Amino acid sequence: MARNDGANHTFVRNRDLKADKKATPQSAYAHNERRKESYSNPDIVPERTPMNVHFKSPIGTYEECFSALEDQKVISTWGLKPGSTKMCELIFDVNSAYFFNHGGYEFAKQFYADAYQAAIVIVGGKQYILSAVMHADERNRAMSDALGQDVFHYHMHVVYVPVVEKKKLWSKRCKDPALVGTVKEIIPQVSRSKKWESKPAMDKNGEPLLNKDGKPVLHHSYSVLQDAFYDHMSAAGYTDVERGERGSSEEHLTVTQFKVDKEERRLEMIHEKIREETSEFSQVRKEKYAVEKEIEQKQKRLDQLTPQVEDAETFVAEHLGRPEDLIPKTTTMEYASHYREKKAKPIIQKLWNVALSLWHTVQELRAKVKKWQKKFETAARDRDILKRRWETALAENADMKSELQEYALVKRELGPVVMEDVLQTVKEREAAAAAVSRQDHRSRHYRAEPDGR
Repeated sequence: MARNDGANHTFVRNRDLKADKKATPQSAYAHNERRKESYSNPDIVPERTPMNVHFKSPIGTYEECFSALEDQKVISTWGLKPGSTKMCELIFDVNSAYFFNHGGYEFAKQFYADAYQAAIVIVGGKQYILSAVMHADERNRAMSDALGQDVFHYHMHVVYVPVVEKKKLWSKRCKDPALVGTVKEIIPQVSRSKKWESKPAMDKNGEPLLNKDGKPVLHHSYSVLQDAFYDHMSAAGYTDVERGERGSSEEHLTVTQFKVDKEERRLEMIHEKIREETSEFSQVRKEKYAVEKEIEQKQKRLDQLTPQVEDAETFVAEHLGRPEDLIPKTTTMEYASHYREKKAKPIIQKLWNVALSLWHTVQELRAKVKKWQKKFETAARDRDILKRRWETALAENADMKSELQEYALVKRELGPVVMEDVLQTVKEREAAAAAVSRQDHRSRHYRAEPDGR
Protein backbone atom coordinates (compact mmCIF):
# COMPACT_ATOMS: atom_id res chain seq x y z
CA MET A 1 0.00 0.00 0.00
CA ALA A 2 1.10 3.57 -0.52
CA ARG A 3 2.03 4.78 2.93
CA ASN A 4 3.42 8.08 4.11
CA ASP A 5 5.33 7.08 7.25
CA GLY A 6 8.55 6.05 5.50
CA ALA A 7 8.15 2.34 6.42
CA ASN A 8 7.86 -0.53 3.93
CA HIS A 9 5.17 -2.99 4.97
CA THR A 10 4.32 -6.39 3.52
CA PHE A 11 0.61 -6.92 3.15
CA VAL A 12 -1.59 -9.75 1.93
CA ARG A 13 -5.35 -9.96 2.07
CA ASN A 14 -7.79 -12.71 1.24
CA ARG A 15 -11.19 -12.21 -0.33
CA ASP A 16 -13.94 -14.58 -1.38
CA LEU A 17 -14.97 -14.83 -5.02
CA LYS A 18 -18.64 -15.62 -4.97
CA ALA A 19 -21.41 -15.23 -7.53
CA ASP A 20 -23.73 -13.33 -5.18
CA LYS A 21 -21.04 -10.85 -4.07
CA LYS A 22 -19.46 -7.81 -5.68
CA ALA A 23 -16.21 -9.74 -6.18
CA THR A 24 -17.21 -12.59 -8.49
CA PRO A 25 -15.02 -15.13 -10.31
CA GLN A 26 -16.06 -13.47 -13.57
CA SER A 27 -15.15 -9.93 -12.48
CA ALA A 28 -11.86 -11.12 -10.96
CA TYR A 29 -10.98 -12.93 -14.19
CA ALA A 30 -11.76 -9.86 -16.34
CA HIS A 31 -9.67 -7.61 -14.08
CA ASN A 32 -6.72 -9.86 -13.27
CA GLU A 33 -6.27 -11.25 -16.78
CA ARG A 34 -7.00 -7.87 -18.42
CA ARG A 35 -9.91 -9.18 -20.50
CA LYS A 36 -11.89 -5.94 -20.48
CA GLU A 37 -12.11 -3.64 -23.50
CA SER A 38 -11.97 -0.58 -21.28
CA TYR A 39 -11.39 0.15 -17.60
CA SER A 40 -13.07 2.63 -15.28
CA ASN A 41 -9.84 2.82 -13.29
CA PRO A 42 -7.92 5.75 -14.90
CA ASP A 43 -4.63 4.54 -13.39
CA ILE A 44 -4.44 1.44 -15.60
CA VAL A 45 -2.04 2.06 -18.52
CA PRO A 46 -2.98 -0.42 -21.32
CA GLU A 47 0.36 0.09 -23.09
CA ARG A 48 2.11 -1.55 -20.11
CA THR A 49 -0.26 -4.53 -19.83
CA PRO A 50 2.19 -6.78 -21.77
CA MET A 51 4.62 -6.17 -18.88
CA ASN A 52 2.32 -7.99 -16.44
CA VAL A 53 3.97 -11.24 -15.32
CA HIS A 54 2.13 -14.58 -15.02
CA PHE A 55 3.73 -16.99 -12.57
CA LYS A 56 0.87 -19.34 -13.39
CA SER A 57 -1.52 -18.75 -16.28
CA PRO A 58 -5.12 -20.01 -16.23
CA ILE A 59 -6.14 -22.60 -18.84
CA GLY A 60 -9.45 -20.78 -19.33
CA THR A 61 -11.87 -18.84 -17.16
CA TYR A 62 -11.61 -19.45 -13.43
CA GLU A 63 -14.82 -21.50 -13.51
CA GLU A 64 -13.36 -23.65 -16.30
CA CYS A 65 -10.16 -24.14 -14.30
CA PHE A 66 -12.18 -25.19 -11.25
CA SER A 67 -14.22 -27.70 -13.28
CA ALA A 68 -11.02 -29.17 -14.74
CA LEU A 69 -9.56 -29.72 -11.26
CA GLU A 70 -12.79 -31.37 -10.17
CA ASP A 71 -12.83 -33.64 -13.22
CA GLN A 72 -9.21 -34.63 -12.58
CA LYS A 73 -10.03 -35.48 -8.92
CA VAL A 74 -7.45 -32.90 -7.78
CA ILE A 75 -10.20 -31.40 -5.61
CA SER A 76 -13.43 -32.71 -4.14
CA THR A 77 -16.69 -30.87 -3.66
CA TRP A 78 -17.97 -33.60 -1.35
CA GLY A 79 -20.13 -32.02 1.37
CA LEU A 80 -20.03 -28.60 -0.32
CA LYS A 81 -23.37 -26.83 0.06
CA PRO A 82 -24.95 -24.99 -2.89
CA GLY A 83 -23.90 -21.34 -2.98
CA SER A 84 -20.75 -21.94 -0.92
CA THR A 85 -17.52 -20.14 -1.75
CA LYS A 86 -15.43 -22.25 -4.13
CA MET A 87 -12.68 -19.78 -5.01
CA CYS A 88 -10.68 -17.12 -3.16
CA GLU A 89 -8.11 -14.52 -4.10
CA LEU A 90 -4.93 -13.45 -2.33
CA ILE A 91 -3.57 -9.99 -3.09
CA PHE A 92 0.10 -9.51 -2.18
CA ASP A 93 1.43 -5.99 -1.87
CA VAL A 94 4.12 -3.63 -0.60
CA ASN A 95 3.98 0.15 -0.87
CA SER A 96 5.01 1.61 -4.25
CA ALA A 97 7.94 3.55 -2.79
CA TYR A 98 9.65 0.27 -1.84
CA PHE A 99 9.89 -0.88 -5.45
CA PHE A 100 10.65 2.62 -6.75
CA ASN A 101 13.63 2.90 -4.39
CA HIS A 102 14.92 -0.54 -5.41
CA GLY A 103 14.89 0.02 -9.17
CA GLY A 104 11.26 -0.65 -10.11
CA TYR A 105 10.11 -3.33 -12.55
CA GLU A 106 12.94 -5.88 -12.48
CA PHE A 107 13.13 -5.83 -8.68
CA ALA A 108 9.34 -6.22 -8.46
CA LYS A 109 9.41 -9.28 -10.75
CA GLN A 110 11.93 -11.02 -8.50
CA PHE A 111 10.12 -9.99 -5.32
CA TYR A 112 6.79 -11.43 -6.50
CA ALA A 113 8.45 -14.54 -7.90
CA ASP A 114 9.52 -15.19 -4.30
CA ALA A 115 6.09 -14.12 -3.02
CA TYR A 116 4.53 -16.69 -5.36
CA GLN A 117 6.44 -19.39 -3.50
CA ALA A 118 4.88 -18.07 -0.29
CA ALA A 119 1.46 -18.30 -1.95
CA ILE A 120 2.06 -21.96 -2.81
CA VAL A 121 2.78 -22.72 0.84
CA ILE A 122 -0.17 -20.66 2.11
CA VAL A 123 -2.61 -22.26 -0.33
CA GLY A 124 -1.32 -25.76 0.31
CA GLY A 125 0.06 -26.60 -3.12
CA LYS A 126 0.61 -25.23 -6.61
CA GLN A 127 -2.12 -27.56 -7.94
CA TYR A 128 -4.78 -25.49 -6.16
CA ILE A 129 -3.71 -22.19 -7.77
CA LEU A 130 -5.75 -21.19 -10.81
CA SER A 131 -3.86 -18.02 -11.68
CA ALA A 132 -0.98 -15.92 -10.31
CA VAL A 133 -0.18 -12.62 -12.01
CA MET A 134 1.86 -9.56 -11.08
CA HIS A 135 0.32 -6.30 -12.29
CA ALA A 136 2.83 -3.75 -13.57
CA ASP A 137 0.40 -1.52 -15.47
CA GLU A 138 -1.29 0.40 -12.64
CA ARG A 139 0.08 3.90 -12.14
CA ASN A 140 0.44 5.33 -8.62
CA ARG A 141 -1.04 8.73 -9.30
CA ALA A 142 -0.10 10.28 -5.96
CA MET A 143 3.61 9.42 -6.20
CA SER A 144 3.73 10.21 -9.93
CA ASP A 145 2.29 13.68 -9.34
CA ALA A 146 4.61 14.31 -6.39
CA LEU A 147 7.80 13.16 -8.19
CA GLY A 148 6.96 14.46 -11.65
CA GLN A 149 7.51 11.04 -13.27
CA ASP A 150 5.55 7.83 -13.73
CA VAL A 151 5.62 5.52 -10.72
CA PHE A 152 3.81 2.18 -10.93
CA HIS A 153 2.15 0.17 -8.18
CA TYR A 154 3.36 -3.43 -8.38
CA HIS A 155 1.20 -6.10 -6.72
CA MET A 156 0.19 -9.72 -7.29
CA HIS A 157 -3.20 -11.48 -7.59
CA VAL A 158 -3.37 -15.20 -6.78
CA VAL A 159 -6.71 -16.94 -7.42
CA TYR A 160 -6.96 -20.37 -5.79
CA VAL A 161 -9.31 -23.05 -4.51
CA PRO A 162 -9.44 -23.26 -0.67
CA VAL A 163 -8.74 -26.90 0.09
CA VAL A 164 -8.29 -28.83 3.35
CA GLU A 165 -7.56 -32.49 3.99
CA LYS A 166 -10.80 -34.18 4.95
CA LYS A 167 -10.78 -37.59 6.61
CA LYS A 168 -13.77 -39.68 5.52
CA LEU A 169 -14.59 -42.42 8.04
CA TRP A 170 -16.20 -45.81 7.58
CA SER A 171 -19.85 -45.64 8.60
CA LYS A 172 -21.85 -48.17 10.62
CA ARG A 173 -23.13 -49.64 7.39
CA CYS A 174 -19.70 -51.05 6.70
CA LYS A 175 -19.74 -54.85 6.50
CA ASP A 176 -16.56 -55.08 8.56
CA PRO A 177 -17.35 -53.84 12.09
CA ALA A 178 -13.66 -53.42 12.76
CA LEU A 179 -13.46 -50.66 10.17
CA VAL A 180 -16.35 -48.57 11.54
CA GLY A 181 -15.07 -45.16 12.66
CA THR A 182 -11.66 -45.59 11.06
CA VAL A 183 -10.33 -43.52 8.18
CA LYS A 184 -11.70 -44.70 4.88
CA GLU A 185 -9.87 -42.09 2.75
CA ILE A 186 -8.41 -38.58 2.88
CA ILE A 187 -9.83 -36.21 0.26
CA PRO A 188 -8.82 -32.66 -0.78
CA GLN A 189 -12.10 -31.04 0.24
CA VAL A 190 -13.09 -27.59 -0.98
CA SER A 191 -13.90 -25.64 2.19
CA ARG A 192 -13.38 -21.94 2.66
CA SER A 193 -14.51 -21.90 6.30
CA LYS A 194 -12.13 -24.68 7.40
CA LYS A 195 -9.26 -23.28 5.36
CA TRP A 196 -9.42 -19.99 7.21
CA GLU A 197 -10.60 -20.97 10.66
CA SER A 198 -8.84 -19.28 13.57
CA LYS A 199 -5.87 -21.02 15.21
CA PRO A 200 -5.21 -21.32 18.97
CA ALA A 201 -2.36 -19.12 20.20
CA MET A 202 0.53 -20.92 21.90
CA ASP A 203 2.94 -19.77 24.61
CA LYS A 204 6.71 -20.30 24.50
CA ASN A 205 6.26 -23.81 25.88
CA GLY A 206 3.84 -24.79 23.13
CA GLU A 207 0.84 -24.70 25.44
CA PRO A 208 -2.43 -22.99 24.42
CA LEU A 209 -2.83 -19.45 25.76
CA LEU A 210 -5.99 -18.87 27.81
CA ASN A 211 -7.89 -15.64 28.46
CA LYS A 212 -9.17 -14.52 31.87
CA ASP A 213 -12.24 -16.71 31.44
CA GLY A 214 -10.09 -19.77 30.80
CA LYS A 215 -10.97 -19.94 27.12
CA PRO A 216 -8.30 -20.42 24.42
CA VAL A 217 -6.91 -17.26 22.83
CA LEU A 218 -7.32 -17.49 19.07
CA HIS A 219 -5.10 -16.10 16.34
CA HIS A 220 -7.37 -14.63 13.70
CA SER A 221 -6.78 -16.31 10.35
CA TYR A 222 -5.98 -12.94 8.83
CA SER A 223 -3.22 -12.37 11.36
CA VAL A 224 -1.81 -15.82 10.62
CA LEU A 225 -1.86 -14.96 6.91
CA GLN A 226 0.12 -11.74 7.51
CA ASP A 227 2.68 -13.66 9.57
CA ALA A 228 3.11 -16.31 6.88
CA PHE A 229 3.79 -13.78 4.12
CA TYR A 230 6.15 -11.65 6.22
CA ASP A 231 8.09 -14.65 7.57
CA HIS A 232 8.55 -16.10 4.08
CA MET A 233 9.79 -12.82 2.56
CA SER A 234 12.15 -12.22 5.48
CA ALA A 235 13.59 -15.71 5.05
CA ALA A 236 13.98 -15.00 1.32
CA GLY A 237 16.30 -12.08 2.14
CA TYR A 238 13.93 -9.12 2.08
CA THR A 239 14.95 -7.81 5.48
CA ASP A 240 14.11 -4.16 4.78
CA VAL A 241 10.34 -4.70 4.99
CA GLU A 242 8.10 -4.81 8.03
CA ARG A 243 5.00 -6.84 8.78
CA GLY A 244 1.62 -5.20 8.26
CA GLU A 245 0.37 -3.67 11.52
CA ARG A 246 -1.24 -6.13 13.93
CA GLY A 247 -4.79 -5.56 15.07
CA SER A 248 -5.35 -2.59 12.80
CA SER A 249 -8.06 -2.01 10.24
CA GLU A 250 -5.26 -2.45 7.71
CA GLU A 251 -5.89 -6.19 7.97
CA HIS A 252 -9.53 -5.80 6.99
CA LEU A 253 -9.36 -3.35 4.11
CA THR A 254 -12.09 -3.46 1.50
CA VAL A 255 -11.22 -2.81 -2.13
CA THR A 256 -12.30 0.82 -1.79
CA GLN A 257 -10.32 1.32 1.42
CA PHE A 258 -7.32 -0.20 -0.31
CA LYS A 259 -7.51 2.57 -2.92
CA VAL A 260 -8.07 5.24 -0.29
CA ASP A 261 -5.03 4.19 1.71
CA LYS A 262 -2.87 4.53 -1.39
CA GLU A 263 -4.09 8.04 -2.19
CA GLU A 264 -5.11 9.50 1.14
CA ARG A 265 -2.44 12.18 0.91
CA ARG A 266 -3.55 13.09 -2.60
CA LEU A 267 -7.08 13.67 -1.33
CA GLU A 268 -5.76 16.07 1.29
CA MET A 269 -3.79 17.89 -1.41
CA ILE A 270 -6.95 18.08 -3.52
CA HIS A 271 -8.85 19.75 -0.68
CA GLU A 272 -6.11 22.34 -0.30
CA LYS A 273 -6.00 22.87 -4.06
CA ILE A 274 -9.76 23.39 -4.15
CA ARG A 275 -9.53 26.05 -1.45
CA GLU A 276 -6.77 27.85 -3.36
CA GLU A 277 -8.53 27.55 -6.72
CA THR A 278 -11.84 28.75 -5.27
CA SER A 279 -10.17 31.88 -3.88
CA GLU A 280 -8.33 32.58 -7.14
CA PHE A 281 -11.46 31.81 -9.14
CA SER A 282 -13.41 34.49 -7.22
CA GLN A 283 -10.59 37.01 -7.71
CA VAL A 284 -10.41 36.33 -11.45
CA ARG A 285 -14.16 36.74 -11.74
CA LYS A 286 -14.01 40.15 -10.01
CA GLU A 287 -11.15 41.30 -12.25
CA LYS A 288 -12.99 40.05 -15.32
CA TYR A 289 -16.10 42.05 -14.48
CA ALA A 290 -14.03 45.19 -13.72
CA VAL A 291 -12.18 45.01 -17.04
CA GLU A 292 -15.38 44.38 -19.00
CA LYS A 293 -16.95 47.44 -17.38
CA GLU A 294 -13.87 49.57 -18.17
CA ILE A 295 -13.93 48.40 -21.80
CA GLU A 296 -17.59 49.32 -22.06
CA GLN A 297 -16.91 52.83 -20.74
CA LYS A 298 -13.98 53.34 -23.12
CA GLN A 299 -16.06 52.13 -26.06
CA LYS A 300 -18.79 54.67 -25.22
CA ARG A 301 -16.23 57.49 -25.00
CA LEU A 302 -14.74 56.52 -28.36
CA ASP A 303 -18.21 56.47 -29.89
CA GLN A 304 -18.73 60.02 -28.62
CA LEU A 305 -15.37 61.36 -29.87
CA THR A 306 -15.47 59.84 -33.35
CA PRO A 307 -18.33 62.01 -34.80
CA GLN A 308 -16.81 65.14 -33.23
CA VAL A 309 -13.53 64.55 -35.00
CA GLU A 310 -15.26 63.83 -38.28
CA ASP A 311 -17.35 67.05 -38.06
CA ALA A 312 -14.32 69.17 -37.17
CA GLU A 313 -12.21 67.75 -39.99
CA THR A 314 -15.02 68.40 -42.49
CA PHE A 315 -15.47 72.01 -41.36
CA VAL A 316 -11.76 72.75 -41.52
CA ALA A 317 -11.41 71.18 -44.95
CA GLU A 318 -14.24 73.33 -46.29
CA HIS A 319 -13.37 76.68 -44.68
CA LEU A 320 -9.71 76.73 -43.70
CA GLY A 321 -7.41 78.94 -45.77
CA ARG A 322 -5.14 81.97 -45.48
CA PRO A 323 -7.00 85.34 -45.06
CA GLU A 324 -4.93 86.98 -47.88
CA ASP A 325 -6.14 84.27 -50.27
CA LEU A 326 -9.79 84.86 -49.41
CA ILE A 327 -9.66 88.70 -49.90
CA PRO A 328 -9.45 90.04 -53.42
CA LYS A 329 -6.28 92.05 -54.17
CA THR A 330 -6.53 95.73 -54.97
CA THR A 331 -5.80 96.51 -58.56
CA THR A 332 -7.91 99.00 -60.39
CA MET A 333 -10.31 99.28 -57.51
CA GLU A 334 -8.06 101.08 -55.09
CA TYR A 335 -11.10 102.76 -53.62
CA ALA A 336 -12.05 99.42 -52.20
CA SER A 337 -9.06 99.44 -49.84
CA HIS A 338 -11.16 100.97 -47.18
CA TYR A 339 -13.68 98.13 -47.52
CA ARG A 340 -10.88 95.61 -47.48
CA GLU A 341 -9.18 96.90 -44.31
CA LYS A 342 -12.22 97.96 -42.35
CA LYS A 343 -14.86 95.34 -43.16
CA ALA A 344 -13.75 92.35 -45.18
CA LYS A 345 -10.43 91.66 -43.50
CA PRO A 346 -11.83 91.61 -39.91
CA ILE A 347 -14.50 89.10 -40.99
CA ILE A 348 -11.94 86.89 -42.65
CA GLN A 349 -9.73 87.16 -39.58
CA LYS A 350 -12.57 85.94 -37.40
CA LEU A 351 -13.11 83.03 -39.74
CA TRP A 352 -9.41 82.28 -39.58
CA ASN A 353 -9.46 82.33 -35.80
CA VAL A 354 -12.46 80.02 -35.73
CA ALA A 355 -10.84 77.65 -38.21
CA LEU A 356 -7.55 77.73 -36.32
CA SER A 357 -9.39 76.96 -33.07
CA LEU A 358 -11.18 74.09 -34.78
CA TRP A 359 -7.88 72.83 -36.11
CA HIS A 360 -6.41 72.73 -32.62
CA THR A 361 -9.59 71.03 -31.42
CA VAL A 362 -9.18 68.41 -34.13
CA GLN A 363 -5.59 67.78 -33.06
CA GLU A 364 -6.62 67.47 -29.42
CA LEU A 365 -9.46 65.14 -30.34
CA ARG A 366 -7.09 63.05 -32.44
CA ALA A 367 -4.69 62.82 -29.50
CA LYS A 368 -7.54 61.83 -27.20
CA VAL A 369 -8.80 59.24 -29.66
CA LYS A 370 -5.29 57.81 -29.96
CA LYS A 371 -4.92 57.76 -26.19
CA TRP A 372 -8.31 56.12 -25.64
CA GLN A 373 -7.67 53.71 -28.50
CA LYS A 374 -4.43 52.63 -26.82
CA LYS A 375 -6.24 52.24 -23.49
CA PHE A 376 -8.93 50.25 -25.25
CA GLU A 377 -6.36 47.91 -26.83
CA THR A 378 -4.62 47.45 -23.48
CA ALA A 379 -7.93 46.69 -21.80
CA ALA A 380 -8.80 44.26 -24.60
CA ARG A 381 -5.50 42.44 -24.07
CA ASP A 382 -6.17 42.32 -20.33
CA ARG A 383 -9.60 40.96 -21.09
CA ASP A 384 -8.15 38.20 -23.29
CA ILE A 385 -5.64 37.26 -20.58
CA LEU A 386 -8.37 37.18 -17.95
CA LYS A 387 -10.58 35.20 -20.30
CA ARG A 388 -7.90 32.52 -20.59
CA ARG A 389 -7.41 32.54 -16.82
CA TRP A 390 -11.18 32.31 -16.42
CA GLU A 391 -11.37 29.32 -18.77
CA THR A 392 -8.46 27.63 -17.00
CA ALA A 393 -10.09 28.26 -13.63
CA LEU A 394 -13.37 26.80 -14.91
CA ALA A 395 -11.57 23.67 -16.16
CA GLU A 396 -9.66 23.25 -12.90
CA ASN A 397 -12.83 23.83 -10.93
CA ALA A 398 -14.53 21.08 -12.94
CA ASP A 399 -11.60 18.75 -12.22
CA MET A 400 -11.81 19.56 -8.54
CA LYS A 401 -15.55 18.82 -8.54
CA SER A 402 -14.82 15.47 -10.16
CA GLU A 403 -12.22 14.68 -7.52
CA LEU A 404 -14.67 15.69 -4.80
CA GLN A 405 -17.27 13.35 -6.25
CA GLU A 406 -14.73 10.50 -6.07
CA TYR A 407 -13.91 11.55 -2.53
CA ALA A 408 -17.62 11.53 -1.64
CA LEU A 409 -18.02 8.03 -3.08
CA VAL A 410 -15.06 6.83 -1.02
CA LYS A 411 -16.43 8.48 2.10
CA ARG A 412 -19.85 6.94 1.55
CA GLU A 413 -18.24 3.52 1.07
CA LEU A 414 -16.11 3.77 4.21
CA GLY A 415 -18.45 5.74 6.38
CA PRO A 416 -17.64 9.13 7.99
CA VAL A 417 -16.09 7.61 11.12
CA VAL A 418 -13.51 5.49 9.28
CA MET A 419 -12.78 8.33 6.86
CA GLU A 420 -12.15 10.78 9.70
CA ASP A 421 -9.85 8.24 11.35
CA VAL A 422 -7.88 7.85 8.09
CA LEU A 423 -7.53 11.61 7.58
CA GLN A 424 -6.59 12.16 11.23
CA THR A 425 -3.89 9.50 10.91
CA VAL A 426 -2.54 11.23 7.78
CA LYS A 427 -2.44 14.61 9.52
CA GLU A 428 -0.59 13.16 12.49
CA ARG A 429 1.96 11.49 10.19
CA GLU A 430 2.48 14.73 8.26
CA ALA A 431 2.93 16.70 11.49
CA ALA A 432 5.46 14.19 12.79
CA ALA A 433 7.35 14.18 9.47
CA ALA A 434 7.41 17.99 9.43
CA ALA A 435 8.79 18.08 12.97
CA VAL A 436 11.56 15.63 12.03
CA SER A 437 12.35 17.67 8.91
CA ARG A 438 12.66 20.89 10.94
CA GLN A 439 14.92 19.14 13.44
CA ASP A 440 17.14 17.82 10.63
CA HIS A 441 17.33 21.29 9.11
CA ARG A 442 18.43 22.83 12.40
CA SER A 443 21.02 20.10 12.89
CA ARG A 444 22.51 20.67 9.43
CA HIS A 445 22.53 24.42 10.06
CA TYR A 446 24.49 24.07 13.30
CA ARG A 447 26.97 21.64 11.72
CA ALA A 448 27.56 24.03 8.82
CA GLU A 449 28.60 26.99 11.03
CA PRO A 450 32.37 27.32 11.64
CA ASP A 451 33.84 26.67 15.10
CA GLY A 452 30.68 24.89 16.16
CA ARG A 453 28.71 28.15 16.24
